[in-house]
Amino acid sequence: MFSDAVLDHFKNPRNAGELPGATSKVEVSNPVCGDVLQLAVRIENEKVAEARFLCRGCTTSIACASLLTEQIRGRTLGETRAITALSLSQLLGELPAATFHGAELAADAVQTLLRNIAANHR
Repeated sequence: MFSDAVLDHFKNPRNAGELPGATSKVEVSNPVCGDVLQLAVRIENEKVAEARFLCRGCTTSIACASLLTEQIRGRTLGETRAITALSLSQLLGELPAATFHGAELAADAVQTLLRNIAANHR
């Protein structure tokens, strides 16, 4: 049922844990399945210098959160806006409909994070 990429990120999550000195941190959840994702970043020179996550959820949610942190590290805030649930799903080998909510949770986290950063820079 799971692609090799999903299983790899689930079994060997990248960037899991707390991020001391985070510039911004958000927590999003999926009320239907109960998955919760916390995403924290440190911004330096308008780029994501560091990203970490904590996730309580299914295999796919954890895999998507791990992939998300890899995708946003080193990118500008503008570049991170292009990350979507569909792009995460594609990178993980096309998630089936039953597990696509993991990609939606990760995409929601990054979009919420970007809104919070923008609101704090006004």
